[in-house]
Amino acid sequence: MSFRTNTAIDYVEDVSPGTGALPPRAWYASSDAASLSLNGDWRFRLSGTADAEDDSFAEPGYDAGDWAEVSVPGHWVLQGHGAPIYTNHLYPFPVDPPRVPTENPTGDHLRVFDLPSDWPSDGGAVLRFDGVESCARLWLNGTDLGEFKGSRLPHEFAVGHLLKPSGNVLAVRVHQWSAGSYLEDQDQWWLPGIFRDVTLLHRPAGAVLDFFVHASYDHVSGEGTLKVDSDVDGRVTVPALDIDVATGEPVTVVVEPWTAETPKLYDGVLVTEGERVPLRIGFRTVVLEDGRIKVNGKAVLFKGVNRHEWHPEKGRALDLETMRADVLLMKRHNINAVRTSHYPPHPAFLDLCDEYGLWVIDECDLETHGFTEQAWRDNPVDDDRWTPALLDRAARMVERDKNHPSVVLWSLGNEAGTGRGLTAMAEWIHGRDASRLVHYEGDINCRDTDVYSRMYASHAEVEQIGRGLDGGTLKRRELPFILCEYAHAMGNGPGGLADYQRLFESYERLQGGFVWEWIDHGIKDERYGYAYGGDFGEELHDGNFVCDGLVFPDRTPSPGLAEFKKVIEPVAFTGDGSDGTVRVTNRQDFADLSAFAFEWSYQVDGETVESGSLSVPTLTPGESADVKLPEPPADNRGGEAQWTVRAVLAADTPWGPKDHPVAWGQFPVTARVSPSVAATAGPVAGERVITLGPASFDARTGALRTIGGVEVNDLRLDVWRAPTDNDDGASWQDDICYSLLWRKFGLHRMRHRLDAVELGDDALTVRTRVAPAAWEVGLATVYRWTSDGDRVKLTVSVAPEGDWSALPLPRLGIRFGLDAGADLVRWFGGGPGEAYPDTKAASMLGRWESTVDGLQTPYVRPQENGARADVRWAEIGGLRIEGDPEFFFGARRWTTEQLDSAEHRTDLTPGERVWVSLDHGQHGIGTASCGPGPLPQYHLRAEPAEFSFVFSEIS
Repeated sequence: MSFRTNTAIDYVEDVSPGTGALPPRAWYASSDAASLSLNGDWRFRLSGTADAEDDSFAEPGYDAGDWAEVSVPGHWVLQGHGAPIYTNHLYPFPVDPPRVPTENPTGDHLRVFDLPSDWPSDGGAVLRFDGVESCARLWLNGTDLGEFKGSRLPHEFAVGHLLKPSGNVLAVRVHQWSAGSYLEDQDQWWLPGIFRDVTLLHRPAGAVLDFFVHASYDHVSGEGTLKVDSDVDGRVTVPALDIDVATGEPVTVVVEPWTAETPKLYDGVLVTEGERVPLRIGFRTVVLEDGRIKVNGKAVLFKGVNRHEWHPEKGRALDLETMRADVLLMKRHNINAVRTSHYPPHPAFLDLCDEYGLWVIDECDLETHGFTEQAWRDNPVDDDRWTPALLDRAARMVERDKNHPSVVLWSLGNEAGTGRGLTAMAEWIHGRDASRLVHYEGDINCRDTDVYSRMYASHAEVEQIGRGLDGGTLKRRELPFILCEYAHAMGNGPGGLADYQRLFESYERLQGGFVWEWIDHGIKDERYGYAYGGDFGEELHDGNFVCDGLVFPDRTPSPGLAEFKKVIEPVAFTGDGSDGTVRVTNRQDFADLSAFAFEWSYQVDGETVESGSLSVPTLTPGESADVKLPEPPADNRGGEAQWTVRAVLAADTPWGPKDHPVAWGQFPVTARVSPSVAATAGPVAGERVITLGPASFDARTGALRTIGGVEVNDLRLDVWRAPTDNDDGASWQDDICYSLLWRKFGLHRMRHRLDAVELGDDALTVRTRVAPAAWEVGLATVYRWTSDGDRVKLTVSVAPEGDWSALPLPRLGIRFGLDAGADLVRWFGGGPGEAYPDTKAASMLGRWESTVDGLQTPYVRPQENGARADVRWAEIGGLRIEGDPEFFFGARRWTTEQLDSAEHRTDLTPGERVWVSLDHGQHGIGTASCGPGPLPQYHLRAEPAEFSFVFSEIS
């Protein structure tokens, strides 16, 4: 006996995009046609399978009084129904396209609504869904409207004939898994639900259907040409340009062009017989010319980020103010471009990009990354059965977003291999919109694309590409290059940003890149602070790989964002300050420097002595000028002196207030004098204590006990750090997984052998060997203490023993414990935030102050953090510490070992000590969590080293 499957749900596994939806069209807000938001509280019922419940809930009169409620827009798994799942690329269900599991969480949504009393009685109406994951079927007043897939894309249905004044019943059945899920394997949380707006739109007779704003710019003549194609005839007016023309008729006038730096928009109106639609028109022309992406005749340099939509409580259900917060943060950190990874964003985000000025690569809702596990066998993009779905997704993106001047490239999708379906998408897009270029990273030979794009190429390879020595097809060699993903911003990092930027600015073929990514996708959670993959009991997950952003889940900027802002700043200051001049370069592509004011300050030992405004010419893009600094103050106090020059906003702008800092540079004038201590006091041996000046030591071990009245615990050489995500590397590149190497050789469990305690006439010397169990490598370490009676100096000498050639050190320095009451920290060195050897661009030399807790960087997964670089001196817990040479300084309320073992922030509990780290060196950070490791110059090699610290009690 055999049983027939439920044909009523066959649409779930159908490879087609769906049935019943209207053709895609431009997204816009009408000036006068009525609309009704259906966002809000909906009745909700969750079933475990796609066919667990019948369709009777869609009928008017159905009693859903015992159902739960969920908010729409929203995801039901973030509202107490089921749980999120995070995978990077593995499908969380068996790969058997287009089949999906029987266990298919299905959410029935029910909303009863009345029409407003003034709802027009004439014309039709459209019901629009802006985003539903992953497959939906819908009914209105018991009538089946159809079903659709394409989670991050709009779908509209004609419903005017079904509406009634009151008691309208809208029923939506949403399936978590469908054939469409195979096309949406996008390195993010799997979050089912109606997560974007649901809107009822009145469509008057003679209303606008679809329209395409063509607004090109001739950079030679300064003229723009406007033509608005409309499915319904009408007129277009642009008052500021005295334009009043029929649709389809071109008109050419003198205009100000739109660019990301100068986002000039003209207000216009499209008027048909039944509707008025506001237009925001930006004139610009995008071409591929001379092997470059040019806008308005100039090659652009993308200083971009990849942006997933994310909110730590609402998932991908973002409101307008959250989207605006993203754009404002980007603009205030000098970012000029966004790749909408890996799907079209909410359309309101593109409105903001138009308004504030960001270049956009608009990416289609397509990724089939999981098929890489079977060498791309059965990949939907190379299967003709799926091509209609691919073309539907391409059309829904292009038609929705085609009127945004910020969108300069269309992207076919991400990590979907190659195939006939992608070729069909590219051909359709090229045919529909010749005013933009087409991007797709997976098209390595650029058969279908207009730009050579790569992910995570090393600095060396990027330089080869920049020099045109990378080979490839003739077409590829003639195309511009971008890194659509680079500098993986996971945890502490990314390192090497400045080195990439130098390459971008050195070779014309390199047109910049997009850091991966904008925001950590942590989910707010009482247990962990922020949860990540595996915290919800997922069968498969990729841990905290979902937390790899330049901002933390609450949108607090990370040190990586501060570093990126500095590296890509639009004004460069160069020189050494010794000749009294500084070279100022305008690094923008289009704008002069008139938006900025410039100022100087003169510091001695980190304190500002004098300051003032600086006169800088209004330089054109790419132009430089040598600017004269004022005469240095007569009294420089004999200390370390420097100039600091800044560029700030000269006036309020839409994205930043007057005096908002944009760029800065520092230039030394006089060098630092290294601290010195004359060895005039000798060690004195007591019964159990050795005294040397203000310090006391254990007579048997030579261990430091006190400096004046300050107790010091367990001072010793330290080579271990809690590995960063970039230290941990990635599973596919074990060769640069430094933490595995460090743990293999036991650097996290070093033993300290005491060899000798020697009392000389003017020094206390303690000889030790620091080495791991099971290996013959070690570090012969000598601590030499001297004093002038008031201060005590420690000189540490380290000599490697054995073969360390393949084993860089995580860190090299000393650490010790102070009483838990130590809290306030002052220092002269780099700040205000953390810095490491390849993340120091944003570290500004000055005097800084913080609490111990304020020194910590709250990475979602705890790891090494909080070091301040180039520190001359620091004060903490009653001690003043001066270094020779400069050092990395850190302090925290838990040990490195406790930090290493923590999985979440809530695992860290303050202890009885504040642990202070004074590091002579740190290993670089790199970006090996999904990219290259630190460059060789940032490796901390095990070599002979000597460094010293001078300690004194603060009176």
